[in-house]
Amino acid sequence: MQDESMTSMNVRQAVPFFNVANMEASLRFYVDGLGFTMKRCWIPDSDQEHDKPNGKIRWCWLELGEAAIMLQEYIPERKPKEPLGSGVNICFQCEDALALYREFKSRGIQTRNRPFVGNRLWVVPVVDPDGYRMEFSSPTDAPEESELEE
Repeated sequence: MQDESMTSMNVRQAVPFFNVANMEASLRFYVDGLGFTMKRCWIPDSDQEHDKPNGKIRWCWLELGEAAIMLQEYIPERKPKEPLGSGVNICFQCEDALALYREFKSRGIQTRNRPFVGNRLWVVPVVDPDGYRMEFSSPTDAPEESELEE
């Protein structure tokens, strides 16, 4: 059995991996809207018939601060019939979620609801073009279930 400290030192980060229907729409949302930066990407070789996306990005690694996500566009014939994003909710812990809310809003991103307080955290809920739910949260002393007044 491995030493527990060696195991915990070996695991460095959990990165959500979202399969998406339209990479261009997702990149507009994540990069232009939420402010993520693309750090890595993959454009398949055009001679791989099943991966032929006409020179488009098929997979990418995006970062916002110390958080990261990966996106990969479905090959159209492999896209599931079920709605994407069902049951997925990713929570990003932040220094100031309300500052992010204002930045997102200035970039045209609509939140699911107004920011609210839940579990002693300001919560800014957003949904991506495929239905993946995300919350950007930061600690607060505001009363539970408060909503941001604008």
